Amino acid sequence: MNNRFIILMLVFGSQPFIFGQSLEEQEILDTFSNKETVAYKTIDGQVLDMTIFYPEVNKIQQENPWMLHIHGGGWAGGSKYNILKKAFLGTLKSLLDEGVICITIQYRLARGNTNAYDAVIDAKDATRFLLKNAKKYKLNKKYYGIWGGSAGGHLSLVTALGKDSDFKGDIGLVDYVPNFRCIVAYFPFTSCVNPEIRPNSIFEDETLFVRLLGAPLSEKSELATLLSPTELLQKNSPPILLLHGDNDTILPIINSTYMLEVAKEKKADVELLTIKNAAHSFHGENISPTIKELNNYATNFILFHLK
Repeated sequence: MNNRFIILMLVFGSQPFIFGQSLEEQEILDTFSNKETVAYKTIDGQVLDMTIFYPEVNKIQQENPWMLHIHGGGWAGGSKYNILKKAFLGTLKSLLDEGVICITIQYRLARGNTNAYDAVIDAKDATRFLLKNAKKYKLNKKYYGIWGGSAGGHLSLVTALGKDSDFKGDIGLVDYVPNFRCIVAYFPFTSCVNPEIRPNSIFEDETLFVRLLGAPLSEKSELATLLSPTELLQKNSPPILLLHGDNDTILPIINSTYMLEVAKEKKADVELLTIKNAAHSFHGENISPTIKELNNYATNFILFHLK
């Protein structure tokens, strides 16, 4: 077993086929009394659901701002309960305290005949479903955003930046067009087409593109462009906050610094918060800003754009 494989297993999970929550996750989930799980789509016999976290009853209005969370896990693993990890949990709690509904979704994982393109369609369909049922779930149809980390950061960016016409999903939801007010992407992958961001990362030998695209990069150039946030970014794109550790060796910070460069060229609204001494998922000693501080930073960014 080579070192690269060992790293991938450690980062993306040695048990990628577990769909339910762990005991630790269940304990955290139990602290949220106001939540429900809703199926939003069935495709190829698979029921995809979402968990909706509501603020306390006295903070809920008829229409509430909301955030859609896309989990990470190397596109082939992870679960919607990743929102309970330390990188996101503080922000989740703070948003709920401020009256923001938070939703975390299942999506088709990149296994067999599915790839990241299908995951983006699912994320868009989840948003379309929520817009269609906004009154039922007390959601504001205008003030909402999207966030996620690692593969989920990448998928969040593509979901918000990609044209609806390029990611057609459930025909019953075609009348609903997502228009996110903001995007928060933690340690994301940002470009399939720029080879300069691949060295010293999980994409260095390009084998991971088979998972991401469903085939080698050389065979899927058009899809690679569709799944590259930097290629999708426009001057009028929603405001974006990137958070990235400067010691990340899984998806190095060049992913975010490169997107920042592209944003300057295109005059798009993109901001980068660099987490010093932090590896992937903000692991590390003496990271700065701290987890609490970066959680607060993300919260304030979101609230600014949703209220």
